[in-house]
Amino acid sequence: MSEITNFRGDDLAGATVDPGSDSLLERVGERVRAARERHGLSRRALSEKSAVSQRYLAQLEAGDGNISIALLHRVAQALDHRIEWLLGEEDPWHSDVQRATELFRLADSGTRQRVLELLQPGRADDLRARRLCLIGLRGAGKSTLGALLGQRRGVPFVELNRVIEEQSGMPINELIAFFGQEGYRRLESEALTRVIATHETVILAVAGGIVADPETFSRLMQNFHTIWVKASPEEHMARVKGQGDLRPMAGNPEAMAQLQALLRARDTLYAQAEAALDTAGRSVEQSLEELVALVDAKGFLG
Repeated sequence: MSEITNFRGDDLAGATVDPGSDSLLERVGERVRAARERHGLSRRALSEKSAVSQRYLAQLEAGDGNISIALLHRVAQALDHRIEWLLGEEDPWHSDVQRATELFRLADSGTRQRVLELLQPGRADDLRARRLCLIGLRGAGKSTLGALLGQRRGVPFVELNRVIEEQSGMPINELIAFFGQEGYRRLESEALTRVIATHETVILAVAGGIVADPETFSRLMQNFHTIWVKASPEEHMARVKGQGDLRPMAGNPEAMAQLQALLRARDTLYAQAEAALDTAGRSVEQSLEELVALVDAKGFLG
């Protein structure tokens, strides 16, 4: 028996039309559009990443897309999403959890602390121990500052992508090409679990997209003190170029606009960190001293 991969039952001769198919397609379309905007991607950029035509994507976002499971899976991978997040009845970004997250972000520090004490199975400080994680987009200075802070404090510094490479036996770019974003996110979650299990004291730097996975990001926040390391869009771009990686800019005149949109889309998620460090316009030495002072003031490493 051949496998039916399309959502619309009216494309199958003699098949019974599911009255709920239209609402499903509308829900999927709304979530694809919202996820694309959160990632700061134009429809053309998403088309290039997913190898799905712009016309098809436009139909999909409008709720008219007669899309196959295979094509939707490619779109989900390009958006760093699990396919079930696009299909499920409950949208993880508009659920009670997300509403609570937004209220938590807007609350004062005293309210946040009381909420954490109520929700945590143990004291927040006990769960986080002496673990610190630096989050934010690439180019902010997470790896450079994390390594220097580790040397200053005599604390191990770990890059989560290096843990993933050790587990998989291949570089990150090859891993993503082979397994896709969904496979990478799964390995990222497993690597985080490994770091939590093996380090009571550690400084961790993670990829900027870890906030795209609600479950992994929630576990990160529960088990690490967090600092959002940020910079201006221009400095993010310049630093990535300075590292010799021209891929974000190569043949992409919209690169800066996409980066700015991505920063705006993730601002709410990054702002959930306990503290923030702005490295814009500062030297490495200046940023390091500010980071040391911030960590000491917060007591993040004991």
